[in-house]
Amino acid sequence: MPRLEESFIHLGRGGTACAEPLFTGMEWYAAYAARHADDGAEGRLVSHYRFTEDWPMWEMHPHGAEVVICSEGRMTLYQEHPDGTRSQVALAPGDYAINPPGIWHTADVDEPVAAIFITSGLGTEHRPR
Repeated sequence: MPRLEESFIHLGRGGTACAEPLFTGMEWYAAYAARHADDGAEGRLVSHYRFTEDWPMWEMHPHGAEVVICSEGRMTLYQEHPDGTRSQVALAPGDYAINPPGIWHTADVDEPVAAIFITSGLGTEHRPR
């Protein structure tokens, strides 16, 4: 049985879902984008990550919202809005937050944490923290 931490799920157009190859690191994302280019902004990646340290960067998804579901531990999600203001959301197991399209976000890890992400990844950008 596949584990979400190792093999993510792609949700595509027309209600499709398919298991992805094993996650091998950041280079994996380029191959993922090529495999599902036809889905454009409608495609969603469902992934599960564990963190023991604060995120080293900000990220932003310009073409769709991202759902973050805390499954273990505690984290603080920070969002930077277009006017430059920032907000934060504390997440504990079972809590979720939504990163709207175009909103820069990052997180601090209050203790070892795991989270499920449902991401519209087309055009994702990163910047240093």
